[in-house]
Amino acid sequence: MAQKGDLLYQETLSCSICLEVLKDPVAIPCGHSYCMNCIKSFWDEGERKPPSCPQCRETFTTRPVLVKNTMLAVLVEQLKKTGLQAAPADHCYAGPEDVACDFCSGRKLRAVKSCLVCLASYCQKHLQPHHDVAPLKKHKLVDPSRNLQDNICPRHDEVMKMFCRTDQKCICYLCSVDEHKGHDTVTAAAERTERQREMEVRRQQIQQDIQDREKDVKLLQQEVEAIDHSADKTVEDSEEIFTELISLLQKRSSDVKQKIRSQQETEVRRVRELEEKLQQEITELKRRDAEMKQLSDTEDHNQFLHNCPSLSPLSESTHSSSISIRPLTHSSSISIRPLSYFKDVTAAVSEVRGRLQDILRDTWTNVSLAVTEVDVLLSEPRPEPEPTSRAGFLKYSCEITLDPNTVNRRLLLSKENKTVTVVKKHQSYSDHPNRFTNVPQVLSRDSLTGRHYWEVEKKADVVSVAVSYKNISRSGGWKESLFGRNDKSWSLRCYSNRYVFYHNNIRTSISGPLSSRIGVYLDHRAGVLSFYSVSETMTLLHRVQTSFTQPLHAGVAFGFPLLGDYIYPSLGASVELCKPK
Repeated sequence: MAQKGDLLYQETLSCSICLEVLKDPVAIPCGHSYCMNCIKSFWDEGERKPPSCPQCRETFTTRPVLVKNTMLAVLVEQLKKTGLQAAPADHCYAGPEDVACDFCSGRKLRAVKSCLVCLASYCQKHLQPHHDVAPLKKHKLVDPSRNLQDNICPRHDEVMKMFCRTDQKCICYLCSVDEHKGHDTVTAAAERTERQREMEVRRQQIQQDIQDREKDVKLLQQEVEAIDHSADKTVEDSEEIFTELISLLQKRSSDVKQKIRSQQETEVRRVRELEEKLQQEITELKRRDAEMKQLSDTEDHNQFLHNCPSLSPLSESTHSSSISIRPLTHSSSISIRPLSYFKDVTAAVSEVRGRLQDILRDTWTNVSLAVTEVDVLLSEPRPEPEPTSRAGFLKYSCEITLDPNTVNRRLLLSKENKTVTVVKKHQSYSDHPNRFTNVPQVLSRDSLTGRHYWEVEKKADVVSVAVSYKNISRSGGWKESLFGRNDKSWSLRCYSNRYVFYHNNIRTSISGPLSSRIGVYLDHRAGVLSFYSVSETMTLLHRVQTSFTQPLHAGVAFGFPLLGDYIYPSLGASVELCKPK
């Protein structure tokens, strides 16, 4: 009796929303009680619908004012002191998100199983006959389901136990002899068995694919480790080699500097010695000149004649040596090469620099190619040849979306950034370092590697369909930033009566059928870029075979340069990048 009383209290004092003992209990106009926060949250979640009772579904024109039920609150507090807890799991009531027992009367408990034969859901109590009664034991029990009525034929109100393979749908027995008469029909169980078998075969295939790919992943991880190790070792070796080269150049520079300074010291010492001798001679000459002037000024003839023979002859001057300094004056016998003493050394060092530059220029290409030709041979097959039919190209079709951060302000993007149109009014796009400022063109948002095919529908007299590296100039003149006029982009310019291909400012005239739609095929790894005229058939206009060193972006440009000026397209000219179908 005590257990039944506790259960009664638990059922009475539990919130049917949170299934816990009531907290701040409130009663709504229909008489049911809830936790204040639970009923508020329930109504808040459905605030656009009229408020209703979660249990009896009675609706109210306005949200009732919630007032705490003091009596229930006191009762809950008293019973809590006696150890009252939330209802056991077997006696939990069904909440808004639960499947309710179809056989409970009044407040329904949460269902624990659904019967596919009875098409009903049962709580633990009402499910017991399915465990005890022999005929019911054969029924198929599943986890609680809200979709049991989907098993009832809407036409005959019978359980759909048949499957029509002709129409690929579940039917009842009456359907099989009525509207599906003559069709390939089997029992739903037989069809399930057949599909289950096929599914198991497919699952085995998938599991095998998973194992194969996991092995490939491990191989790729090992390959990455090998690449990293090889790259690190090569960088280390290269740095060591370049360090040795730099050290050698520094040593040669130090040797040249030391020899120049040594020779400078020797030559300066020789010049100083000569200068000292010349200064001594100058002093002696000045002394003799003073004696002769004094004698010349003597008025006594006898004294003059007496002293004149005593003048010693001039000694041989250093000035008469073979050293000459070229010419400071026309009368001077000295000659020097001004500022050119070590000019030959500079010329010799410059010659060494030139030879080193030649060696680096000639051999650096080999170094660069050796780096770019590093190719990891994976287990996947090598690139397939270029498709030969439109169906073959469509396997690689992709959607191209234009990048609003690159579009020139003379162009307007529309149709989810897949169409670009020339407009008169400059668009108020925000400043962005990727925006083309001087030429009316735009790049795609996503980069392209691998194999891709897309088509361009043009409505303009002159349009350039292009691909470009991301680091193409954005604000330079048209020679730097226009597609095809630099080594960073490839462009097919489509006129109303001809085609011209540009790359690195090299012009190539193209002949082919004129069409408003151009197809572009890219195999990045193979270095293949092809342009096609697309109408009822596909005609190759031009193919490029090169080595792409960066990911590419699709591009569109309007107008063209002429005689140093840029000819802008007519207003309304447009291009749409469409996914081929």
